[in-house]
Formats: sequence, C-alpha cells, structure tokens
Amino acid sequence: MQRVYITGIGLVTPLGLDKNEVWAKLKAGISAVGPITRFDATDYPTRIAAEVSAFDPSDFMDKKEAKRTDRFVQFALAAAEMALWDSHLDAEQINKERASVYISSGIGGLETLAAQHEVLLTKGPGKVSPFLVPMMIGNMAAGQVAIRYGFSGAANNVVAACASGGQAIGEALRCLQRGEADVALAGGTEASINPISLAGFCALRALSTRNDDPRGASRPFDAERDGFVMGEGAAVLVLETEEHLVRRGGKAYAEVAGYGVTNDASHVTAPHPEAKGAIRAMQLALADARLEPTDIIYINAHGTSTPMNDRLETLAIRQVFQAHAYHLAVNSTKSMMGHLLGAAGAVELAVTALSMQEGFVHPTINLQTRDPDCDLDYVANRGRALSIRAALSNSLGFGGHNCTLVLKRA
Repeated sequence: MQRVYITGIGLVTPLGLDKNEVWAKLKAGISAVGPITRFDATDYPTRIAAEVSAFDPSDFMDKKEAKRTDRFVQFALAAAEMALWDSHLDAEQINKERASVYISSGIGGLETLAAQHEVLLTKGPGKVSPFLVPMMIGNMAAGQVAIRYGFSGAANNVVAACASGGQAIGEALRCLQRGEADVALAGGTEASINPISLAGFCALRALSTRNDDPRGASRPFDAERDGFVMGEGAAVLVLETEEHLVRRGGKAYAEVAGYGVTNDASHVTAPHPEAKGAIRAMQLALADARLEPTDIIYINAHGTSTPMNDRLETLAIRQVFQAHAYHLAVNSTKSMMGHLLGAAGAVELAVTALSMQEGFVHPTINLQTRDPDCDLDYVANRGRALSIRAALSNSLGFGGHNCTLVLKRA
C-alpha cells in the first residue's frame, strides 16, 4: 500500500492567508477574534467572531466568477491555488485522470441561500438567481476546484459537521493508498459567519458571550470557558503518493500515516458521555499508523472551548494514552482562530504539519484558571520547541462524528 505525504499547504484563515504569516502569529499567541463586521449583530447574544478580513476574491478569480460563487467556494479555490504553488507542482503536468479532490464543507453556501430566500420573499420567485443551487450546495467547493484544474478523479465532499475537513483528508488518504490517484487536493472550507447561522448557534447556547473581551473569549480547557467562537476559512493540502513524490523529486512536510473515523451513535449535539467514539477514533488511527500510544509526542486537540467537549476530549486522551497522556503536549488552534467548523480539521492538520516541520508547538492562549477535569499539558499561553516524531489531530462534530489523523515526520 502506498505511503502518502503532505507536499503543499494553502490557508485562508482569520490570522491571514500567507502560510508563514499565519504560523508566525500562532507561535506568538495572537488572537484573531473581534467584533463581527460582516453584518449588524447588535441584537445577538454573541457579537464576536474570527472573521477572514484580508481576503479579496479578485486575487484568485475574475469578477464574474466571484459573483457566481459563494464565499466558502472562493476560500477553497484560493487555498487550492496556494497549496499547489507551495508544492511546486505544475497542474498542467499532472495526470488529470489520476488527480482527485476531497474538499469538504459542513454547512455549504448558507449565506447564498439566506440572501436568495430574502429575494424570494421580497421580489418573488422570478428574481431568484439561477446560480442559487450551484452556489449553495456543499459539494461545489470540490467541484469548482476540480473544474479549475481539470482533475477528473474522484471529487467528493464528506459532510461530517465539524469533522468534515479531517474526514476529507482521511478519505483522500484512502483514495491514494488504494492506487486510484497519484495526487489529491484535500481539506475543508467554511464561510458561515452570517445572521442565520449565528442565530442558530446562539439558540443552541453553544457560543461564548464574552463580547467585551473578544480576544479572551476562546479559552479551551480553561475552567471559565463558556462556549466556542465562530470562525471561517479554508485549508487545502496537496497529498501525494510516495512513488509520485520521489519520481518528481519533491519535498514533504509530513507523512499522513493513520486515519480513524467513528460515530458516537449517542446524541445529536453532545459527545458521548464516556467519550467512547473519540477514544475509538484515536485507537483506530494509531493502529492504522502502526504506532503505539507512547510514540505520539503532540496532539492538536479539537479543543473547542465548550464545557463538555474539552472535558470529554481530555477524558478520551487519558483513556487512550494512560500514563503517557501526562507527557504529551496538547494544544488548541481554536484558542486563536476560533472554530472554523467544517474547515477546522483541515486547518489544524496543516498546523500540525507545520509544528512537526519546525519542531515547535504553539500555545493554547487564555488558559488562566485550572479546571480539575482538564489536567493535561495544554501548552498554556507560551509555545515551546519540541522535536516531534509523530503527532495526532482530533476533529469531533455534531451528529457524533469523530475523526483522528496521525502524522509522522517525513
């Protein structure tokens, strides 16, 4: 079975679009959370988010194409372009029939749907855009990227809520391991900071209401955490088989060595009370990578800053790693970027690969008050140098979805 490597990283995040800039800000512990600017959030219990402010779609497409694509698709197109550039792969020299696209979105074009629904109500059905459906449906990020580059292998959207981006990478891994493709563009994208989405998460009481302290609102594993902060963005990774990578003389960030996916089969929004699904996902990923728990040095946690998730993810890590759990560096990228929903797992795996390459783990910021249920080393407030041979990234989602990916040093 083919070994598979990450050879390119493209990021669209609240901390910026340049991979090196994003990584520098993560290392420095800089938060991207602030007041919502994309619409008037005055009447909402939560009025803060981690918005992508530096993005101009005209840098990646013409005005006509931008007008006909939802923001989540624009993010994916931009991230894919940057990932290919980073990999030094020439898209024209790739065998298009052996190139696949796995780019997921947990929510899709909800902004377009909401806007066109308003058109329907105020102006009637004759004024609804003929591009409503192709702008809104969740598979269109993968579809549009495949169209742009002519990649005619599989093009899929794995919808698994906040585990979507991670599962997209896992399914791309399987595609390459099966020998169905040589190259895959894989990741997640989300653009759901809009009135209807914010209202829905507020109704669930899932979001932080620290409106007067935006940068301190996302505080994973802290005893005073009160909910997650919405974010938006995308990450697309170039995955290549070892054979293809060696043939072209390319370089890799890390090997994607293991993938575990499970479902809690327990509750529509809450994790399993004993974290059974998360435990099994990590165990499956470790077995797939042929690693022992003691081989893992670092975990990029799902770490949402919700009371239940952080406690139960900590429980799952303790169950899987036993005494070694207290020797792990565990951090949460969401402490600075917020929760990118369907894109989170892809962004966080990219961050895991960058951590491995540089030998440094970024801090979990805002971790000030100890929670006795969250008693691991969360790299609180200051990052540190760390030589990483193998690392793990968790993604957990509504509907009971659990995904774990394992990276080995390239």
